[in-house]
Amino acid sequence: MRIKVGDEVIVISGKESGKKGVVIKVNTSKEIVWVKDVNMMVKHVKKTSEQSGKRLEVEAPLAVSNVMLVDSNGNASRVRYAFDKKGKKIRQYVTTGKTVSENFTKS
Repeated sequence: MRIKVGDEVIVISGKESGKKGVVIKVNTSKEIVWVKDVNMMVKHVKKTSEQSGKRLEVEAPLAVSNVMLVDSNGNASRVRYAFDKKGKKIRQYVTTGKTVSENFTKS
């Protein structure tokens, strides 16, 4: 999968089309991603003796085929793998040819 946690993506299809956000969670086996503040759903929490009942808004997963990375110009771009001069495997934007920055934090 070419999308990782911390990447900035744009939704390209579905009811959330056009929204941008940062990937917060990835499931590679099911090929789904969770994007911060995109595809929000309401989750109801039942009341217990310690707390009252609540309604929480949480992110629902999106298929990885419905999102694309955002390049430095703010446009959607596909990603390809290439090798740098040292032989290290890197990700590149197809539109600009620039390297995808790996400055992200895993949560």
